[in-house]
Amino acid sequence: MSELQELVDGVYRDLKSHIGEGKVADYIPELAKVDPKQFGIAVATLDGSFHIAGDADAPFSIQSISKVFTLTLALGMAGDTLWTRVGREPSGTAFNSIVQLEYEKGRPRNPFINAGAIAVADMILAGHQPREAIGEIVHFVRFVSGDDSIAIDHEVAKSETGTGYRNFALANFMRSFGRLNHPVEHVLGVYFHHCALAMSCRQLARAGLYLAAGGRNPVLDSRVVSRERARRINALMLMCGHYDASGDFAYRVGLPGKSGVGGGILAVAPGKASIAVWSPGLNEYGNSLVGTAALELLAQRTGWSVFGT
Repeated sequence: MSELQELVDGVYRDLKSHIGEGKVADYIPELAKVDPKQFGIAVATLDGSFHIAGDADAPFSIQSISKVFTLTLALGMAGDTLWTRVGREPSGTAFNSIVQLEYEKGRPRNPFINAGAIAVADMILAGHQPREAIGEIVHFVRFVSGDDSIAIDHEVAKSETGTGYRNFALANFMRSFGRLNHPVEHVLGVYFHHCALAMSCRQLARAGLYLAAGGRNPVLDSRVVSRERARRINALMLMCGHYDASGDFAYRVGLPGKSGVGGGILAVAPGKASIAVWSPGLNEYGNSLVGTAALELLAQRTGWSVFGT
């Protein structure tokens, strides 16, 4: 057994008694049905090997983690003109807050809050029908993960569409400022569906490898984005990936990361590994309680941090 596998096993063992803590995202009916007593870890290193523990092969709704992939895709389509539509600053408010949009005339603070990701979905829609745009996103995630079995959980997408009143409010508010170019129903159709992608920790860790390897997929030996763009996406994940708890995550873990209310977190150790954790119970900020603790322990024990050992 490798030293890294021993570390992963140790993190799982030390947190096993806490599995089930936190509160599932019950405001999305399908997510409210998820058993909170699950916990998985997967670490994918640049040589393509995996180090896993717990429920690492159980699929879950990645939710806002998908915003990392849609941002990558939109940057490939629009380049840096994307930043005329969306900012690059931490929000300091809840992920679904409408307050800043009022002050900032409908321009979202960053691409990882809901309003920002809705703007990104609007950009991906350019020249496409919603079904085609959703297909582009799924194709990209399958490409970076090397797994054609990854799909959207349509029950989750339906559940979000039926209860996403605040997201409809955000999108309509942005549309009123001329910040969306397509009908709100089309934009949110794309947004709700990409948030409903179902992946396991193993698949998610593999999909994030291009951000750990300077923009290259080291398994497929293919370039996904430039080294500079990978660095910048990582910077945004560090600053904005956990909403108004991003500073605390950077302080405790020291790695770029993106959370989702399905209980998953994708973290990146540049030059070393891509890490995915999942436990459905959330803390007060909407981030996985046990997952965050797992990443903190793993970062401590490996010495992985963008701030030095």
